[in-house]
Amino acid sequence: MKRLLRAALLALMCALAGCASYEAGSANRLIRASYDSTDTLIGLMPAPLPKDAPLLVATLVNIDALTESSTLGRILSEQVSARLTQQGYQVIELKMRGSVFVKASQGELMLSREIKDLSQSHQAQAVVVGTYALGPQHLFVNLKILRPQDNRVLSAHDVAIKLDSTVRMMLMSET
Repeated sequence: MKRLLRAALLALMCALAGCASYEAGSANRLIRASYDSTDTLIGLMPAPLPKDAPLLVATLVNIDALTESSTLGRILSEQVSARLTQQGYQVIELKMRGSVFVKASQGELMLSREIKDLSQSHQAQAVVVGTYALGPQHLFVNLKILRPQDNRVLSAHDVAIKLDSTVRMMLMSET
């Protein structure tokens, strides 16, 4: 009886899995833009970053309100963090820290004085920060790698992402 029940459950799970669909991350337009931008950002460094020294990634923020973000800003920073990890960098997960300025539903927003403190406590070699701005047909994203000791910009990259319903919806979460 147990075998029959297990077989029926297995068949049901297989049938349901056949109904589900997904898009591989690298095939999704937004994820691809994040990954490509991260690769370019790293490639523009005047000297390679050591992969064994920690990096921090802050939530991307609205250029017009630097203490505010959105679902879009948070997911873009997650994608940048994921790509850096895929490339072999040691990325520190800030959501696990209580000392990061976390505004309700906004993500890890770092002010300049906090960048220095956090990077020292984690011995981070660099911090990735970014902003976004909404245009009529595109979302404009700026990413930078900063040296935390003096806030010097080591690398910067801009990308324009065509607006679609997904991007617009994720921006709507902005407060």
